[in-house]
Amino acid sequence: MVERTDTMIVNALVRQALASAQEVMGENGLNAVLRASGLERFIDNFPADNLEPAIQASQYAKLNEAIEQFYGRGGRGMLRRIGKASFQYAVREQAALLGLAGVALKLLPEKQRIKFILNSMASALRKSNPQVDASVEDSGGRIAYTESTCAICQGRHSAAPICHLYAGSVGEAVQWATGKEFEIVETQCCAKGDPYCRFEVGAARE
Repeated sequence: MVERTDTMIVNALVRQALASAQEVMGENGLNAVLRASGLERFIDNFPADNLEPAIQASQYAKLNEAIEQFYGRGGRGMLRRIGKASFQYAVREQAALLGLAGVALKLLPEKQRIKFILNSMASALRKSNPQVDASVEDSGGRIAYTESTCAICQGRHSAAPICHLYAGSVGEAVQWATGKEFEIVETQCCAKGDPYCRFEVGAARE
């Protein structure tokens, strides 16, 4: 397995992750996982909302791992919930970065809405860090979001996909764009040794 370069994550994205985690876990829960992941400096001290480098991707990966371990069996569900809250935060606080101002999504067919919001997510990540390699594919009737520079996977190895927070964000983005909840399946994951993490948009839930 090729080890990837440990890139930097900017303040705005770390702030988004911490605010969302606190919303879902509560202040005490967040503080516990910040200590467990060596990020005590962010206790009651979230980074500014700007594009200055904040932490290494490997530290963000440790934060994700600490949340999963803190909740045991419930860790995956908790990370998905944090991912959903993370996208809601981005829409509320960072709409300009996502490029959502004045967008008339209701005029677009459903499939185009999904592609638009996922492309907006990829574009926002690339704006925050030019090293990010994220894109949207549309082949075989299924739309998928892919990223080969996934920070959650940095330095981690697993037999199964681990990007539960990312899957939650993708799912919330699609729901925001369409008004429907779609199944999101991570079919490939860098932590498994795959070349990228791939989140496939499945069927709409009834």
